Amino acid sequence: MAFSDFIIFADESGSPVLEGPDPTFPVFVLNCVLVAKVDYAERIVPRMQRLKFDFVGHDQLILHERDIRRQQKDFAFLQVDPIAREAFLERVNAVVADAEIDVIAAVIDKVRHAQKYANPWSPYEIALHFCMETLLSRLRQLGQAGSLIHVIFESRGRKEDAELELHFRRIVANQANWGYRQPDFRVLEWEPVFIDKKSNSSGLQLADLMARPIGLKVLRPLQENRAFDILRPKLAHGGMKSFP
Repeated sequence: MAFSDFIIFADESGSPVLEGPDPTFPVFVLNCVLVAKVDYAERIVPRMQRLKFDFVGHDQLILHERDIRRQQKDFAFLQVDPIAREAFLERVNAVVADAEIDVIAAVIDKVRHAQKYANPWSPYEIALHFCMETLLSRLRQLGQAGSLIHVIFESRGRKEDAELELHFRRIVANQANWGYRQPDFRVLEWEPVFIDKKSNSSGLQLADLMARPIGLKVLRPLQENRAFDILRPKLAHGGMKSFP
């Protein structure tokens, strides 16, 4: 089977644990970035590398939305020079804005989910199911039926990765369908890959930068959200689902 012309990177924001939700961010967001390999290798990765060289002098910086937002750890330099901070954020926004990608995300309101269902599914499993359905539809539109598509996940630990992989393989084997939709995932071959954030994957960093702004848009839709406004055009093809 031939490799797909595309690759998927998946990252999340918020905890998938239902108990004791964070009152400031009581949602779980799974964000998937679908990108053509040629665009990823020839445009996105070089631009992210150049950004890192320009601002810290090396390419081992890992763009983590939380640390950037809090200006901490490797991004403490953003506190020192307001001009450099604005220039850095503009460059990050430009990388996101110019990236030729599709963004497919699911936002699970954990409080409403726990209240509505007596035995609620894992927020991660629900979010993955929604994202996979949209990804399948989009990949078929892109003529990728019959190919092998890799989905890159950030590793969350051996136990968590094993549980996620089990559910992922159930989905792609058509053994986890629910509701009235019965998509046939077997028109493609799907392969999950779990890697540590320290691997410095440009694709995972891109997915991470977008996940929290998507969750905030669902939580507070009227609040100014510049990061979401930048990525909004990439949410075509039914790219964002909130539940319940």
